[in-house]
Amino acid sequence: MTFDLKTALKYIILFLIGIGVLYLAFRGQDLGKIWQEIKTADYFWVITSAVAVWIAHVLRALRWQMLYQSIHYKVSFWSAYHAVMIGYLANLALPRFGEIGRCSVIHKAEKVPMFASIGTVITERLFDIVMLLLTSLAVLLFQYNIVSGFLYNTIYLNLVKKINTVNYLWLIIIGILVIVFIAAGIYFLRQKFSKKFLRTFVSLRQGFGSYSKLKRKGLFLTYTLGIWIFYSLSMYFAFSSIEATSGLHFNAAFTAIVFSGFAMAAPVQGGIGVFHWMVAQSLVLYAVSFKDGLAYSTIIHSSQVLLILILGSLSLFLILTKKETK
Repeated sequence: MTFDLKTALKYIILFLIGIGVLYLAFRGQDLGKIWQEIKTADYFWVITSAVAVWIAHVLRALRWQMLYQSIHYKVSFWSAYHAVMIGYLANLALPRFGEIGRCSVIHKAEKVPMFASIGTVITERLFDIVMLLLTSLAVLLFQYNIVSGFLYNTIYLNLVKKINTVNYLWLIIIGILVIVFIAAGIYFLRQKFSKKFLRTFVSLRQGFGSYSKLKRKGLFLTYTLGIWIFYSLSMYFAFSSIEATSGLHFNAAFTAIVFSGFAMAAPVQGGIGVFHWMVAQSLVLYAVSFKDGLAYSTIIHSSQVLLILILGSLSLFLILTKKETK
């Protein structure tokens, strides 16, 4: 990845957008009361929540390792784990860069071709998207009376308003131009770098086919389910950290994890701002004030970022030390 002025400006703009959303979320709120709630939080439950997230990261490393084994690459658990943690660390600085970063760690540590790794990561992410959609559907089916108002007033009405202002002719023209540019790009690459393009395609296809070649698909799906269960448990445990959310049940944590999943999909460093707003909105559905929801989301987001900073930096140190020793 070439890091030039244009790329730097893009990430700075994304970061500023995140700060802007954070400002809008906290604007008009009593910051003194929010800070007081954060200071008096029960940090036993904050730590317990962070441990649950860490277990989810361990399960992600185990799941990723299985994909490598299915395409006959010997990747140790510790290499996969350190790569996952370093990837999360990179995402705090540059959104989506962590996916390439962890593939690079595996390439250097285990000599796995980059595009084979990228194929496994895309495969892994597809399962995460499926799980997010399934959990969203479950929330919609079993808690429709709770979330329907939010979906109608916040999502549907705003979407209709935006659709009514769209110029469809320009939309069609832009769509055609995008297709033409993609087709021209693929043709140019095949003509100019045919052998290299073929090797890249073969490596990507190998990574994409990693799930179909798994011998223990049930274990892979168990790891996938476990990741989302521990993410939800992290939300649930953190409820006990402040009085305003201590009475919430697991169904609220399930809804919060869905909202946070869509928030983390936003191309903003660490989901800053978007995560806070979405999680606070999800708790409003359960009669928690937006102010208290912001206090809760700040606690859980900060604990997860701190976890990544500590463990991600440790993984980076261990990988660099291992490399120097070799």
